[in-house]
Order: sequence, then structure tokens, then C-alpha cells
Amino acid sequence: MAEDLVITRDTSKEEQYQSIIPQIEALLYGETDFIANLANVAAALKEQFGWFWVGFYLVKHDELVLGPFQGPVACTRIKKGKGVCGSSWAEAKTIIVPDVEEFPGHIACASASKSEIVLPLIVNNEVIGVLDVDSEVLNRFNETDQLYLEQVIGILLNR
Repeated sequence: MAEDLVITRDTSKEEQYQSIIPQIEALLYGETDFIANLANVAAALKEQFGWFWVGFYLVKHDELVLGPFQGPVACTRIKKGKGVCGSSWAEAKTIIVPDVEEFPGHIACASASKSEIVLPLIVNNEVIGVLDVDSEVLNRFNETDQLYLEQVIGILLNR
């Protein structure tokens, strides 16, 4: 298990992902508890990128329920198809939102959030949760984030 992360912020976004992903793999190595792994992934991503909010929602009884996260307090429950998280769950696809004010039905858990990316966690063709990342900067997320965050989810789900 890695005890300290090596954070590199003076490089490109792609290089930052290439630096943090092997560290996430080391962090998760040998740990089988899913919640502990979710917590460490959220912490590692928040530490590396300094995003406003990073966390997971897990599907429980037909709604998303707040799981491990880093950042200010958050919405506790989200219905399927509601907001960006509920939409990602319903559509089983990644959603990138450059400006949350432009997303129909956006759920404002924190007014400081300006842009968002939500990625589904899919096991056996079923969404079991989502990774939600918010930024206080407009247009913060793009296909590079999607590519590498999908890799992070793959590592997480293969533990």
C-alpha cells in the first residue's frame, strides 16, 4: 500500500493522470474492501487535482446514496434520471457538463460548483454507482478526464 502520494501539478493534465494512476493502483493493491478503496480513490484524485468535490454515489434501493467523498457536504440521495448523477446512472454513460447552470434539472448541492463530470460504475452490465467530480471552474472537464477516470474506475472495479 502506498502511504504518500507524489503530487505533480506543474505538468499537463494527461501527465498528472499518468502519474497518479499507478499510485492509485498501488494504493488499492491487496485491499479488498470496496468502501475503503472508494475512499482512497476519492482522496487521491482530490489531492492530485484539487477539484472542488470528488466522490461516489452508490445504488441502493432504487436511488443513489452518498458514499465516500472529499469536499464539502453533499446531497445524500439522488433519484434515477435526476440531475447529472441520476442521468449518468439512467443512461449508463459518462456525462461531461461544462456549465452546470446549462444542464436541465441540475441538482445544486453546492452553489460553488460550476462544471461536472459523472462516470457510471458498471458491473455485469448494471450500474452500481457513479463517480462524481465537480469543479468551481467552468469547462474544467473534457475527454482526457473521461479517458483517464474510466481507467481509474476499471482499476477500482477489478479489485
